[in-house]
Amino acid sequence: MGWTITHVYGLTETAPFITVCEARAEHAPLPISERAAIKARQGVELITSGELRVVDTQGNDVPHDGVTQGEIIARGNVVMAGYYNDPVATEKALRGGWFHTGDAAVVHPDGYVEIRDRMKDVIISGGENISSVEVEGVLLRHPAVQEVAIVGFPHERWGEAPHAFVVLHEGAQTDERELREFARANLAHFKAPHSVTFVKELPKTATGKIQKYILRAQRPAIAPQ
Repeated sequence: MGWTITHVYGLTETAPFITVCEARAEHAPLPISERAAIKARQGVELITSGELRVVDTQGNDVPHDGVTQGEIIARGNVVMAGYYNDPVATEKALRGGWFHTGDAAVVHPDGYVEIRDRMKDVIISGGENISSVEVEGVLLRHPAVQEVAIVGFPHERWGEAPHAFVVLHEGAQTDERELREFARANLAHFKAPHSVTFVKELPKTATGKIQKYILRAQRPAIAPQ
């Protein structure tokens, strides 16, 4: 349609943007699928916003390998002074002088940050971390899928296992088995959803964010597999 899309990222607490996915000349000749994957990254820090890092649980910067996950933290002139009348939450969010976003991310060799999940939405299955965003991204490639949300449900053997809530395009048809096989063909098998629930719509906030806590409350456990 002739549009130029530029991805930016931020939070209410950062008023609001702290990164931009800056286009580079070397991106232009890449196949459209690769360019789309790069454009979907959060990118690099905005020079007007301050500093941004991705750190491990000890506060050390993660290697720029596109694999090792850490938490995005930021500091600068756009970061909030604190939560109104909530010193406990303020101290937790701004510990060490940095705002802790709660977003799990990797840093690619070119320095571009890519969010993999919210820290609270990472599914730990059999000791392996599963990014709900990664699984959602794969299922959204299925031609019948309009929207999808992945959440972790308790599992007797694995601790947690991914479950998919799926909204289909109008008139489209598929079933649980087909979607699971599609996911297994495009992901490590342990990341594929163990079960699927088809819904007419996903619960969302006024700004369009999926309310995964509502979905988690809808089913207590996945049958062992």
